[in-house]
Amino acid sequence: METHAAHTPEQITSTIQSLAAQIEPYVIEQRRYFHAHPELSLQEFQTTEAIARELDAMGIPYTRPLDTGLVATLAGTAPDAYAADGTPRRRILLRADIDALPVTERTGEEFASVNDGVMHACGHDCHIAMMLGALRILSTMTDDVHGEIRVVFQPSEENGSGAKLMIGAGACDGVDGAFAMHIWSEVDAGTISCEPGPRMANTDWFRIDIEGTSCHGAMPQRGADAIIAAAEIVNAVQTIVSRDLNPYEPAVVTIGEIHGGTARNVIAGSAYLTGTVRTYSDAAHDLMPGLIERICTHTAMALGAEARLTDYTIANYKVENDDEASARCREAVTKVLGRAGIGSYRGTLSGEDFSEYLRRVPGVLAFVGTRNPQIGATWAQHSCYYKVDESVLVQGSMLAAQYALDFLAE
Repeated sequence: METHAAHTPEQITSTIQSLAAQIEPYVIEQRRYFHAHPELSLQEFQTTEAIARELDAMGIPYTRPLDTGLVATLAGTAPDAYAADGTPRRRILLRADIDALPVTERTGEEFASVNDGVMHACGHDCHIAMMLGALRILSTMTDDVHGEIRVVFQPSEENGSGAKLMIGAGACDGVDGAFAMHIWSEVDAGTISCEPGPRMANTDWFRIDIEGTSCHGAMPQRGADAIIAAAEIVNAVQTIVSRDLNPYEPAVVTIGEIHGGTARNVIAGSAYLTGTVRTYSDAAHDLMPGLIERICTHTAMALGAEARLTDYTIANYKVENDDEASARCREAVTKVLGRAGIGSYRGTLSGEDFSEYLRRVPGVLAFVGTRNPQIGATWAQHSCYYKVDESVLVQGSMLAAQYALDFLAE
């Protein structure tokens, strides 16, 4: 595609829409390629190579600050894009995460995962494709880029380490604002939600270790059953949400693993639990470790065992959209999709490490709706049946391009 001259604001939007229509097959093709070739967190070597090939084809320079993932730079050619010393007038960071999940795909799609036990069940394949599409659009409109666009193709979102690694490598240095999209199964296809305030939750991980006394399974009175203590703790920690927190405070305490015992006829001498905590409010977030420790300690003690909260890790802080950035995003959605494109969503207690960027610069995460019952796109994120309405992908590309140009033009 040829490079276009500078435009009026109205012409910018119409140009984005026209270019989007041209590149839609490309965006879908890219999504299907990445969907078929998923890689786990910090193992995204082939994914990174494939992204690099696409950037090379567009003539967009990039760096590789980590073993996986990369950072692309699109320099504006508007007269005011850079100062005489080479400093950009403004710099916007666009983030796309690239890792997949340890899920065995059961969608039956022709482009289903070829990597056994690994699947793009959260939409990160879509994020890559949408951002490549945005770059295809923006690379032909550099005269409208009043500054610099930095696109971070980030590894390892699913285990919560990728954003911190990229930021530690300098990805956020000199950035004035940040933008990201998440394809989302609870928002209707054709709409995009970008409300201000908390959108995704504080995400914490914990482990509880339980020590009892092992003995013969036929003589339970001679020991202290660590599995019984673990089972009671599983139930007891649920009272944190129902009895220790304000009912108006969203929160979840989930036990995801329980391990204990060595044989069917032996009272377990030890066991452990792992789980996750999700909160919105800072107050509830701060309370959680102490509440879990209190309950596990005293519940185990009542059963003659001992329990300790041996690990409590803050994986991600909450994603909280900046008011001004959300308003800018809503306007961008209206420009490219019309008022019918404005979606409404209360938010989720799922976590996202895009929060690390938002702790450093103001920005917004937009939920790009993909729910479409007519094609079976109703499965939740992380499901082995997860499916998306691919018609929404180019809408994400348009939004990212419009948001970036609007931000830099201010």
